[in-house]
Amino acid sequence: MKRVIVYIDSLVLKGFDHEDRHTIAAGLQQELTQLFAEPQTAQSLADRGDVTRLKVGNIVINQGTKPLQVGVEAAQGIGREIKK
Repeated sequence: MKRVIVYIDSLVLKGFDHEDRHTIAAGLQQELTQLFAEPQTAQSLADRGDVTRLKVGNIVINQGTKPLQVGVEAAQGIGREIKK
């Protein structure tokens, strides 16, 4: 089994309350953990080889979305980019 190590150098959260940052990060971590456990994601990563940077671009979050779900949706955006 191969290991996947992910470093997120920065996560820019515009328009969110400062106190929500930890909850957003928890949602991101939770969803990324599930994402990287999927065989399709693992295969997509293996096909790409060593990826030093993955640019995802903008992820639009609807107003009123709860902080945990914001992290989940951000991770899903990362997942869509990986699976391209």
